Amino acid sequence: MDGIARFSLVALDCPDPQALASFYSAVTGWRIDDDDGDWVQLRSDSGATIAFQQAPEHQPPVWPSVEHPQQAHLDFDVDDLDTAEEQVLALGARKAEFQPGENFRVYLDPAGHPFCFVA
Repeated sequence: MDGIARFSLVALDCPDPQALASFYSAVTGWRIDDDDGDWVQLRSDSGATIAFQQAPEHQPPVWPSVEHPQQAHLDFDVDDLDTAEEQVLALGARKAEFQPGENFRVYLDPAGHPFCFVA
């Protein structure tokens, strides 16, 4: 089936795009490709892109919550959950209090967005 559009990137609102791009660059190893201050992009060698957009009034989601839901999250595959957890916590992530599964873990990035490591 032919689509009417091609996916190009996912963008996350945050108070400090450079800081959040640097965090995810350390998580993924992707390079910061475009940075105009209010909009920063990380691009992988395969073309996948995550953008970070300045939103001064950004209120992070509360996970899990129906009143203030996450709306979106990122998943990253890892070889070893314990090793990956140690590394991402050292970068400034926080482990979410509620952990609903055994083969994945939920974290909050420095701006409060949920993301998961999946083994």
